[in-house]
This record gives sequence, structure tokens and C-alpha cells, in this order.
Amino acid sequence: MLLDFEQPIAALEGKLHEMQKLAADSDVDVTEAVLALEAKIQNLKKETYANLTRWQRVQLSRHPERPYTLDYVSGMASTFVELHGDRTVRDDKAMVGGFAEIGGRTIMVIGQQKGHNTKQRQFRNFGMPNPEGYRKALRLMKLAEKFDKPIVTFIDTPGAFPGLEAEERGQGEAIARNLKEMFMLKVPVICVIIGEGASGGALGIGIGDRVLMLENTWYSVISPENCSTILWRSWDYKEQAAEAMKPTANDMLQAGLVDGIVKEPLGGAHTNPQQMIETLKETLLSTLAELDAIPAEERISQRIDKFSAMGVVVE
Repeated sequence: MLLDFEQPIAALEGKLHEMQKLAADSDVDVTEAVLALEAKIQNLKKETYANLTRWQRVQLSRHPERPYTLDYVSGMASTFVELHGDRTVRDDKAMVGGFAEIGGRTIMVIGQQKGHNTKQRQFRNFGMPNPEGYRKALRLMKLAEKFDKPIVTFIDTPGAFPGLEAEERGQGEAIARNLKEMFMLKVPVICVIIGEGASGGALGIGIGDRVLMLENTWYSVISPENCSTILWRSWDYKEQAAEAMKPTANDMLQAGLVDGIVKEPLGGAHTNPQQMIETLKETLLSTLAELDAIPAEERISQRIDKFSAMGVVVE
């Protein structure tokens, strides 16, 4: 899948493929021309992805070939035992979690899961958890705390499921309870936004000692499209909405709402998933080592102070 701003790059790559095919099918030496074109493509990629608009980064965050939670877990973990159910209603397939062995240590991993094709997307409810998904996540967090294991959450959702049945089963209460309980967890908690971080659906598993964002992700109370719909009664102003909202990783870091940015491969995480997985794995393990050195009570106090300071204006 090509995004509109990637078309010039694709055109040059098409020419490069034709040139390489010509060299393979004949005795014509085009080595210098190939090298020059490859350099031109690399420079164009660097220039393009270094100057993306906020809306273009939102588009990259939704690329269907980006790695999702289970892709990261399977790529990082030598073993993974998935745990199911909230012990009240059912097992929410949009929220996954379980114990994983990563870098020689056991970690509770929890995250929203989208699908790679239409059937999987329907099965995973397009990454939009119901209340039982958040209750399952909280159950797993408490289990991790019981066994003194750190928690890593992967955030990638367009929002919590907005259906009537979700509200009837207490969607708001489930998210609010998670917010309250996550502040008081005694074990280290790292939250990583790997795609979309929308509204309370993201916050329901987003309270941590360290909140990280991948380079081409977004984090906001509302999507640019819905913001455009509310303000202009049309989706046509989503680009302007994205610029006004400032939801990208750089914006969030500058505002002090996240603690760090994890760099993606040139072109986005989907262009080299294995490299992205390895980079994130190294970041998580180093961050956990840093958090291990802080006593539990001090970690909790720092966690509360960090989120309490957000949005406060001092004149």
C-alpha cells in the first residue's frame, strides 16, 4: 500500500527496477546509473520522511502493514503464554496479554490487537476493546504485581468500542478503574504507543512510569477526522485538525506528555518490522533496568507526580 506522499519515491523505484532488469537481460553496463539512482532514492526518502506533516504521520501510524502487538511479542519473546478472559463476561479479542520471556526476564505484556486482513480485523473488533477487555487487562496487571513482574503495554487503538452494549456493561467505569489502579501498581510499568493512541481507549492501559511513542504514531483525545467533523461538520478538514491538535510524537514530547520517542526505520515501522522490533526490545530492556533501580514507593510517587503535573498552568 502506497500513501499519496510516497508516489514520487515509488516512481523512482520503478525506474530503478527497470534499469536493473535491463542490466540483467543484456550486456549493457548501467552500474553507475544504478548507483546514482539508488542514492537519489535514498536522499528523497530522507527528505520526505523528515518533513512529514502531522496528518501524514497519522496516515503512517495506520499503515496496514505496521507490526501490531502480537507481532512485537512474537518477535521479542522466546516464550509467550497468552492469558484469556476477565472472569466476568468473556474474552475480549481486541485486548491481548500474557507472560512473555524477553531478554531473559519474565514480563507481563498487554496490548490492543488489530488484524492484518478483513477477517482478523472483524475478529479483533478493529482494535477497539469492550469493557471486558480493560477488565482483563487490569486482572493481568494485578497478576503481574502478585508475582512481582514488570508490565509493558502496547497501545494501538482508534478508541474504546463505542457501542451501546459496551456502555451498558460499564465502559467508562472500566477505563476509570484502570486509571486509578495503574497509578498504584508496585511493579515497573512501561507504556508504548505503537500506532494509534486515541482517547480513553488508549489511556485505559496508558498510565506508566515511562510512556514512549514510536516515531510515526499519534496520541490524542480524538482523531483528526472526528475533530474535523465536530468543528467543521465535515471530514474534509482533517489535515487542518491534525495541525491544530498536534498529536504526533514530537508534539507530545515537547508538551511533556510522553517520556521518549523510539526511532523507526526510514519509511516507517512497516518497511523493516524486524529492525523495529529489535530497536524497541533494546529500548524496553534498558528502560526496565533503569526502573528496577528505583524503589517501588518512589516509583509510585514519581508516577503520580508526573501525571498530576500534566495540564497544570502556573501564572
